[in-house]
Amino acid sequence: MLKTKNISENYAFIHDITEKVIGGGDILPAEAERVLMLHRQSDIMVLLSHANMLREHFHGKNISLCAIVNARSGKCSEDCSFCAQSAYYTTSIKTYPLLQKKNITDAARKAFCSGVHRFSIVTSGKGMSGKDFDRTCEAVDGIAAIDGLLSCASVGILSKEQFARLRSCGLKRYHHNIETARSHFPKICSTHAFDERIKTIRYAQEEGLEVCCGAILGLGETYQQRFELALTLRELDVDSIPLNFLNPIAGTPLADRPLMEPVEALKSIALFRFVLPDKEIRICGGREVTLRSLQPLMYLAGANGVMVGNYLTTEGRNINTDSKEIEGLGLSITRTR
Repeated sequence: MLKTKNISENYAFIHDITEKVIGGGDILPAEAERVLMLHRQSDIMVLLSHANMLREHFHGKNISLCAIVNARSGKCSEDCSFCAQSAYYTTSIKTYPLLQKKNITDAARKAFCSGVHRFSIVTSGKGMSGKDFDRTCEAVDGIAAIDGLLSCASVGILSKEQFARLRSCGLKRYHHNIETARSHFPKICSTHAFDERIKTIRYAQEEGLEVCCGAILGLGETYQQRFELALTLRELDVDSIPLNFLNPIAGTPLADRPLMEPVEALKSIALFRFVLPDKEIRICGGREVTLRSLQPLMYLAGANGVMVGNYLTTEGRNINTDSKEIEGLGLSITRTR
């Protein structure tokens, strides 16, 4: 005989928090922990179906695509324990100075022709100044000149004056992750403070830029810290939340950390949809090795955006594969905004 009591209890719980979120309410810490502790397949399927309802209620059937170029690689002064580009660790990545404007804009045009509507310049290092910053502004101007493509950048900790200049060059959105919960951050990075990242996000917002800010899941954070992270992002009121999953890199301190299980990743995506129902939730690095064959379920878990192509130091997925999966689910790819 089926044990319907617990099944119905969890169904009622998931249904009730969904109704609460649609009505403008917030889920509580105990509710968030209960979401992440669901383990029966039947309960997880119910969770995903309700997260999907939230995505459709707040965002419809549109999925946005973005891509990046690793415009300056390696030799970073910071000691983030997950990062292959840190000068503190010996890894096998390629290192190179800032790419020329033509290389960056060519990559942007190629991505746009493939169906991407957002493209970001990403560079290693704590921040940027001098000639590299001047050249980055020129590249942003070049991307902004591509009709229909929105320009983004992720070049570290900047001043308000630098943000004002980037905006004047046509930058629409700035990307700056907080990486993990405040309470867990000291275990991940010791060379700069969590509040430096928060200040950077506030500066970008004050200069009128949209902000893309998320984290890497699977860094050893607890369930409570995962919820803490989501609450911080809600408090920051950022526009887009990129969720990455740790892809352990040989030579880094987290090289031996096991991958997050696919179902755990899906529950986490769903949690962020419940906490941040009206925000863009974009799935990025590490999704291939973490979700594996379950990648299409990330949209049913609440995601309404995805990064396509390669990442900073690891290979990603062919955009055609992602596009076919999106369309196969009856969803639409956002072309412009």
